[in-house]
Amino acid sequence: MCRVVDLQQAVLAKNDACAHTLREDLAARGTAVVNLLSSPGSGKTALLERELTLAHSRGIPVAALTADLATENDAVRLARSGVPVKQVLTDGLCHLEAEMLGGHLHGWLPADTRLLFIENVGNLVCPASYDLGETLRIVLASVTEGEDKPLKYPTAFGLAHLVVVTKMDIAEAVAFDEKEFRANVERINPGVEVVLTAARGGEGDGLLLDRALAARDGAPVHIPVMTRKSHHVHDAEDGQPHDEGHTHGEHAHAARAQERGHAHTTDSDTVASSRS
Repeated sequence: MCRVVDLQQAVLAKNDACAHTLREDLAARGTAVVNLLSSPGSGKTALLERELTLAHSRGIPVAALTADLATENDAVRLARSGVPVKQVLTDGLCHLEAEMLGGHLHGWLPADTRLLFIENVGNLVCPASYDLGETLRIVLASVTEGEDKPLKYPTAFGLAHLVVVTKMDIAEAVAFDEKEFRANVERINPGVEVVLTAARGGEGDGLLLDRALAARDGAPVHIPVMTRKSHHVHDAEDGQPHDEGHTHGEHAHAARAQERGHAHTTDSDTVASSRS
């Protein structure tokens, strides 16, 4: 068992180092990364398409990279926004890693990009363990997923800088209890902001974009209690302090390894294609 934990720690530590380098490189060119995590079917793609379209209409240089096990369907949808989009096919891998992301950005990401949105693989377990060099980590949950979602996935919600509820236009139909959901989020990640959205109805339009731009420009980012306890911050991990008001590091390695119960190695496991 100790050897398994040691392997998991080593995998995460390697990712930390890559994430730290990636974060510094992107910051030097004025780009901030926004990492979007959710379960499949949360409405993440629909919401992101609206935010990208809004950014394009405002003349804000943004780009998006979307990851899936198969198909380029999400990239096709996001490309309708008019911004540069790239699809990463993970060939069965359940998450992105910093080194993998850096490889896909090389030679593709436009030089003037202010915000890079990462639509991570639909999964609230493995992706929660890997820092992608992000400035802002956003966890999304739809009203159909249940008010106890934060309690079932404490690492994902516990390391979020922002929590987004989607599909609020059908909240009444599915008897979604907003008060209970907020209480459960607060229990896992005290003080984190929860915003309500509905991609079809337009509720919350621009909120993600505004929060991301503010973080990119140096506004304080929420520091989850889970990361404060070890003097690090959220599930991103490079072990170094940052000007954004938070750090990323080994703080949650043991907790993440325990929740996941396994480690993945990926140096050359991905196949990618791009669309713009």
